[in-house]
Amino acid sequence: MFFRKLLAFIKRDFLIQKSYRWMFILNWGGIVITTLTFYFISKMFGNAINPYMAKYGTGYFPFVIIGIAFSTYLYTALISFSDNLRTEQVTGTLEMLLLTPTRVRELIIGMSLWDFAVASSRVFWYILIGVLFLVLDISKINILASIVVLIFTIVCFSSIGIMSAATVMLLKKEAPIVWFVTTFSSFFGGTYFPIDILPVPLRFISYSLPVTYSLRAFRYTLLKGYSLWEIRGDILALIIYSAVLLPASIFIFKAALKRAKIAGSLTHY
Repeated sequence: MFFRKLLAFIKRDFLIQKSYRWMFILNWGGIVITTLTFYFISKMFGNAINPYMAKYGTGYFPFVIIGIAFSTYLYTALISFSDNLRTEQVTGTLEMLLLTPTRVRELIIGMSLWDFAVASSRVFWYILIGVLFLVLDISKINILASIVVLIFTIVCFSSIGIMSAATVMLLKKEAPIVWFVTTFSSFFGGTYFPIDILPVPLRFISYSLPVTYSLRAFRYTLLKGYSLWEIRGDILALIIYSAVLLPASIFIFKAALKRAKIAGSLTHY
């Protein structure tokens, strides 16, 4: 029954997205333009390995394209729940959905599955374009370690996204936490440049964000083939973040849902 419900969510979201074919074309075009933009920016650095890139054993383009590609998962985890919940509110289907025998965990997972499928396709295209046409070399990739990092990354950031969805349910508007986390994650997490460039005081901010450990681990497993043992510090940090944030987010979401039901505001938007 659980998997049947998840498949129903995926089928519904697929049919909705199918009616917006131009969005697919525009999204794919955006991937190509973004990839080429950073490729030509990397040409300014030449073929020499920058000292800040030495620990990754690569140039700027592989560094940044992996950061951009896998940030797709981070941002999807942050906005998927709140955006989908807001859509359900506006279209008037949230209350009907909650009246069905669907548990909170099924609702949370089901509402985001399609978004993660789309995010996976975007990551695939970023990497494929880089490998086939540009200078991205992932021949040393450690697939198992990369998958483990991806799982904890999604769990960690999805927890923040669930908290944001709880705020949307109560306030009927987008939560500022999403803007805050995405902006800070881009700058301080090392998406576009190594955090070693930052002044020492600002690096403390970087090391307080889970994205820093996610992207560093991704780059090590994809570019250098590091094993789980070699990235154990980053994995441990992600486990701690997940262990704290996931239970807290579920508790907050259930509390928000209960309050909205008591107030009778589920259909308000």
